[in-house]
Amino acid sequence: MSEDKTKKKKKRGDRRDGRLVREADSMHKFAGFLLPNRCDNEAVMSELVDMSAVEEFVKKKNADSPDFKYTMFHVICAAVAKVLYDRPKMNYFYAGNRLYERNEISFSFVVKRQFNDMSSEALAIIKLDKDSDVSSLEQIYGKVKKFVTHVRSENKTDGTTDIISVLVKSPRPIMKFIISMLNFLEARDWLPNDLVEFDPYHSSVFISNTGSIKLSAQYHHLTNWGTNSFFILVGEKHLHPFYDENGNITMKNALELGLTIDERIADGTYFAKSIRLLRKLLQNPELLELPLQTEIEID
Repeated sequence: MSEDKTKKKKKRGDRRDGRLVREADSMHKFAGFLLPNRCDNEAVMSELVDMSAVEEFVKKKNADSPDFKYTMFHVICAAVAKVLYDRPKMNYFYAGNRLYERNEISFSFVVKRQFNDMSSEALAIIKLDKDSDVSSLEQIYGKVKKFVTHVRSENKTDGTTDIISVLVKSPRPIMKFIISMLNFLEARDWLPNDLVEFDPYHSSVFISNTGSIKLSAQYHHLTNWGTNSFFILVGEKHLHPFYDENGNITMKNALELGLTIDERIADGTYFAKSIRLLRKLLQNPELLELPLQTEIEID
């Protein structure tokens, strides 16, 4: 099972959004100074997922024809949330050369108001309640439904877009100065709460459903700005051959997950075990209906 997840009192050196990992070994403490840029420390992985179980699960969830349907995206997000809960190092981040454990599990993603070239986009940031008895799936579903309905029906912008719209009106020299000051403040955890609250790069995971626009992609870079250590691309669903134990081939619907992770936050063994848990959850999506705190054994 994962490390103790009880809330800890904030101590000197902690950030508003994370606890300083004081128990980190010397290598991880040194890495923040030797390799300070997140973009220089990207570990890129690709996971091909058999979606048969997820498709059947989603079909059952939509049997009563809800107004806002469950999708594979909801299931994938819920599975990732469970991985972050059970495998807390996947929710670590570096800031100001030091390693932190994020206090919350949060997701950022883009919502397209309409699928055409001229339609604007909105950035969604959703946060899960780690202490809730509500499953990760139902939390994700409810929060995504609320945001998408709000943005598409009321045609309102998100907080991130509002802030950027103000900043870009500044002259170029002033804009450069503002950005340098923001980086200075970010490293010291002095950014205003309003900026952090609406910044998608201060989330646990930035996830992009490229498959929804018929695009197959396996890699997206991280950014040195913010605290985001984990980017996921959800590829397009397609038929793929799978072999059984007797060597027989069966064509099944599958998709690729492109994972980009800050390699400084954990080691390869930890990443591999985390991916195995993700795979198990997507092969057994009914586990995502259990409370987030439910222990799941990793095969």
